[in-house]
Amino acid sequence: MLTIGQKFPDFKKTAVVSLEMGKEFETITNEDLKGKWSVMFWWPKDFTFVCPTEITGFNDHYESFKNLDANLIGASTDSEFVHLAWRNDHPGLRQLKFPMLADTSKSLAEDLGILEAGEKIAYRATFILDEEGVIRWVSVNDLAIGRNVPEVLRVLEALKTGKLTPCDWEPGQATLA
Repeated sequence: MLTIGQKFPDFKKTAVVSLEMGKEFETITNEDLKGKWSVMFWWPKDFTFVCPTEITGFNDHYESFKNLDANLIGASTDSEFVHLAWRNDHPGLRQLKFPMLADTSKSLAEDLGILEAGEKIAYRATFILDEEGVIRWVSVNDLAIGRNVPEVLRVLEALKTGKLTPCDWEPGQATLA
């Protein structure tokens, strides 16, 4: 699995960005992320149970990511058409403010080293990238365990300080240097 200090892989993928007919899809590449901090989080499968709780959790905190001037992108190995169908079907996903990236070929998940061996689905992985596309934080959860979005925000804000932050540091508290 790629880890801290490594460059996030090059990619070019289709993402669902809207429910408006004719404007549903956009192509996103790693070049689109450069110049801003980015958070990319992966879920195993669309039309499942834990995944929408995480996706809506990230959406509920979208303004916080935006206030930190960070890109937010969700991804799975499902196709853009499955993503679109799920967004249309699930009330909590209709108002998403961030793209749902489709890694149908599984090439990006494979390059990241986050494919589960049996079903070849992505683990619940979260990557925080700096402005140059270097991985600065990675967290991977077991397939059955949802992640904590406020913790992702806390780490992003800590990284953006560029300073040492002590154990249990919270935004607004003093740093060590």
